Amino acid sequence: MRFYEALGFRILHGSANEAFTSFALGDSFLNLTSERHEPVRFWGRVIIYVSDVAAFYRKAKAHGIEPQFEPRDAPWNECYFHLTDPDGHELSFARPL
Repeated sequence: MRFYEALGFRILHGSANEAFTSFALGDSFLNLTSERHEPVRFWGRVIIYVSDVAAFYRKAKAHGIEPQFEPRDAPWNECYFHLTDPDGHELSFARPL
């Protein structure tokens, strides 16, 4: 929970002591559960649009979160970067170019 709160997600429902928590960031939502299913395999990534990718990258770094690479422009017309949450889920923060 501290990971997502450090990135600016706000809690809509739940808490660190509950099995289910719902967050919001702008117009995006993220639901987390403490339920685990093994084996965990790659399932894809969450893409979250933000208004300023570079500022969001700096915010992550300021909180000790290490993105996989610096923001870059993609051939599919997005500026983006990826990071991995503490449970190994890949997140992409992006904005259309």
